[in-house]
Amino acid sequence: MAKRRRDSKGRVLKKGEQELANGTYRYDYIMKNGKRCFKYAKTLEDLRQKEEDIVSSHAYGIRPDADSVLLNNLADIWFALKKGLKDNTFQNYKYMYDSFIRYDFGKYKVKGIRYSDVLSFYNRLIYERGLKENTIEVIQNILHQVLDLAVQDNYLRTNPSDNALKHFKQASNFDTEKKRALTREEQDIFMNYISRNGKYHHWYPIFYIMLNTGMRVGEITGLRWEDVDLDGEFISINHTLVYYKHKENGCYFNIHTPKTKAGVRTIPILNGVKEAFIQEEHYQREAEIECTVTIDGYTNFVFVNRFGNVHNQGTLNKAIRRITRDCNEEIIAKSKGKANVTLLPRFSCHSLRHTFATRLCESGVNIKVIQDVLGHADFNTTMNVYAEATKDLKQREFKEFDRYLNDSGDEKE
Repeated sequence: MAKRRRDSKGRVLKKGEQELANGTYRYDYIMKNGKRCFKYAKTLEDLRQKEEDIVSSHAYGIRPDADSVLLNNLADIWFALKKGLKDNTFQNYKYMYDSFIRYDFGKYKVKGIRYSDVLSFYNRLIYERGLKENTIEVIQNILHQVLDLAVQDNYLRTNPSDNALKHFKQASNFDTEKKRALTREEQDIFMNYISRNGKYHHWYPIFYIMLNTGMRVGEITGLRWEDVDLDGEFISINHTLVYYKHKENGCYFNIHTPKTKAGVRTIPILNGVKEAFIQEEHYQREAEIECTVTIDGYTNFVFVNRFGNVHNQGTLNKAIRRITRDCNEEIIAKSKGKANVTLLPRFSCHSLRHTFATRLCESGVNIKVIQDVLGHADFNTTMNVYAEATKDLKQREFKEFDRYLNDSGDEKE
C-alpha cells in the first residue's frame, strides 16, 4: 500500500496538493482541454477552499480559467465580434466603455462580479462622477451585453447586471425628476448615517438644523451666534449670506437683507435643534475652531469650516453628495444583492428646506404658521408645497377609510 503524503504538520495531502519549500501550498489540476493549471495558497485551508470552487465551477460548467479573466478582456472580445452597428454608434460605445468602465469596473475579475458590485458601480458613477440617467442607461446597455457574453462563454452562471439599473432607480428615486423632498425613511437614513459616521459627524448639526427649521442656504450659512437665542428658544432671521463666483472678480461673499419682508422672521427652536447648536459649539471648542472672517461688518458666524471661514451652497451640496454616495455604498454592501432596498436619492440643500415644509404639512400644522416659518411672501407658494406634501398622505388616509368601511360592513353581516 502506497504511503500517504503529509505536510509538515502531519496532515494528509489529497491528490494534486503539495506543500512547497517556503511553507505555502499548491494544487495541480488538468482542464478539459488538457492544459495543466495551478492554484496557490498560504494555508492548506485556503487551498482547499479554492479546490472546492474549482469543483463547483466544473459542476456548473464554469470555465476553470474564469478566475484570471477580467471584464476588460471580455469587453475587448465583445467589441471585436460586435457587428451590425452604425459606425457612430459603435464608436460611441467604445468611448463610453473606455471613459467610464475600463479603468474602474473593467478591472474586476469576471467570476467575482456580483449584483451588488454593479449597484455599487452605478452609485459611484452618479455621486462621484455626476453622470446623468441617459448616460447610465447607455453604460448599462454595454455592460449587460458584455456580461451576457461571459454567461454564454461559461465564465458566469447568470448575468449579475440583470435588472440592476431598474432596481437602482427604484431604490434611489433616481428617475423621479420632480422629487425634491425626502421621504421620512430617506430622512432617517440620511441623518442616522451622519450621526454614527465619524468621517461625516461634524456635518450633523448644520444638516439637522436645516431639516428642522427650513432655513434657506444663505440664511443658515450667514447665521450668527447673536441670532440664536437658546434660552428664549427662537432663531432670528434678519439677513442672508450671498456667495458670488465671477470670472472677473473671483469668489467673494456679501451680506444682503432678505429678498422680501416675509423673509425677516423668527423660527421656534425645537429640542433637537437646540441640542444641535450646543453640539456644534462643543465641536468647535474641542477642535479649536473659531470664526476668523468679517463680511460687510458681520462676524461670529455659527457654521464655519476648519479655517474659520463661512460655508457656501457648493460646499454643502458637495458634502451631501459624498455622504449620499458612502451611505448608499454601505446599504448596498449590507443588502447582499437584495433588490428591495431604499437608497438615498440625489438631492441638494434646498431639498432639506422642502423636506421640513413637507413634514410640517404631514403633521397638520396650520398653513399660515408654515408660511410664516418658511418666510414665503406669496401664500400660493406655501399652498403648492402643501398640495404636493398631502397628496401621498391623502392616499394613505383613504386606504385607511376604505379599510374602515370594509370592516364595518363585515361586522353588520
